[in-house]
Amino acid sequence: RPAYLQIATLRELIPMVPVMALTATATAEVREDIIEKLKFKKPWAVFQDSFARDNVSFVVRRTENKEKKVLEILQKVAGSAIIYVRSRKASQEIAGWLVKNKITATFYHAGLAFEERTKRQDNWIQNKNRVIVATNAFGMGIDKPDVRVVIHLDLPENLESYYQEAGRAGRDGLHSYAVMIYQEADILNLKAKVEQSHPSPGFLKKIYQALCNYYQLALGSSEGQAYDFDLHTFAERFHFQTGEVYTALRKLEEEGIIQFNESFYSPSSIHLRLDKAKLYEFQVANEKFDPILKMLMRLYGGEILSGFTKISEAYLARGLKMSTEEVIKILSHLHELQVIIYQPVKDKPQLTYLIPRQDADRLPLNSRRMEARKKLVIGKMNAMVLFVTAQNRCRMRLIQDYFDEVTYKACGICDVCIAQRKEENLHAFEDLRDEVRHVLKEKALTVEQVEEQIAPRDHELFVEVVREMVDEGLLAYDEGWKLILTKQSR
Repeated sequence: RPAYLQIATLRELIPMVPVMALTATATAEVREDIIEKLKFKKPWAVFQDSFARDNVSFVVRRTENKEKKVLEILQKVAGSAIIYVRSRKASQEIAGWLVKNKITATFYHAGLAFEERTKRQDNWIQNKNRVIVATNAFGMGIDKPDVRVVIHLDLPENLESYYQEAGRAGRDGLHSYAVMIYQEADILNLKAKVEQSHPSPGFLKKIYQALCNYYQLALGSSEGQAYDFDLHTFAERFHFQTGEVYTALRKLEEEGIIQFNESFYSPSSIHLRLDKAKLYEFQVANEKFDPILKMLMRLYGGEILSGFTKISEAYLARGLKMSTEEVIKILSHLHELQVIIYQPVKDKPQLTYLIPRQDADRLPLNSRRMEARKKLVIGKMNAMVLFVTAQNRCRMRLIQDYFDEVTYKACGICDVCIAQRKEENLHAFEDLRDEVRHVLKEKALTVEQVEEQIAPRDHELFVEVVREMVDEGLLAYDEGWKLILTKQSR
């Protein structure tokens, strides 16, 4: 993000203060970039923990019936769960379907009001709902230790996103699962989405011009100004698809032109426009406003005279013994009278102009940088596709390799490792059967004598082989309880 490039200026403002940079997921290339962009100077140190999660089984399942597979998983794995989907509509549909199947569930996405998101999140954390079905708007700052399974029903665009979301499973150290459920069409859709997520400079200029018309902005104005933004209203008014608008906004954000915040929350704030003398005159002349103005001065003092101060209408209402709605009405009236500037709480998406309004034809877009980013994103997507399609490589090792962590140890608990172990056991099983036949060709032997001659590495596997061969009629016991080959096995 362009804004991140400005972080290094803090080093100049506070040169004697130690600085630490933290990130959950970074390849070697990204780590070097962080060191360079934040202007770390030697002797600096990089502390890196392993990406391996010893208690999380990474599992990939390809199926044409995702809902059925989800139900199977939730029936087999008890405990709290997160299901990640790509769209708000899907989050609602899947949550509703789970409830119909007698599994307590709720949905979560950035389109919900701030209070509603908080309520749903808290209910899930307190285990009032077992499952939360969410878009990637969910998870930042969430630390629920007992999540037993994280399920992805859509492919993330890169392993960084996937690892962070899947990593919310098993933070208490107990065995948990991260399951990716996909269809072949999902890979094609992901590739198409990545291609569509890099619109041409011409289209970006078209969207930018429409935004300026939407807000009726003059050239050179609005730097640093934030506006409420309704994606669907904008797209409908200017005859765009919502998906292409969203993509264009993200690209304009990458270019440092605007900032688009989907799940913005800003508490109410006020600024008193009158000095103390004029405020007193107003209070004397308008007694009905006197109680709330006194309360504001008592709670927030000189802060509201010098600049905007965050307030709580609910807290004011309790102190004044009136409803929150009445407080909002009075504050709005004072705003109209130009006694205060009142900015009510905001939880709508916000679009902020980072630079003054430009002539769209001269919009400062870096085409070379945009093309380089596209190649980078495609590379990340290919790594994601490799992760889900690999059949012979440990899932955990694939993640570690991607993040440039050198390891020669397989996790032993992902779906690939378990399948390989079963196959190895099958080969060992067949080898033991052949050896048992070979030693019993000459003469009858007790079970102990057979085991002594073969000297198998796995005693339990040997016992299982003998038991199965007896059950299948390939071996039998003579009168002296010695094993003999039957005619069927000869």
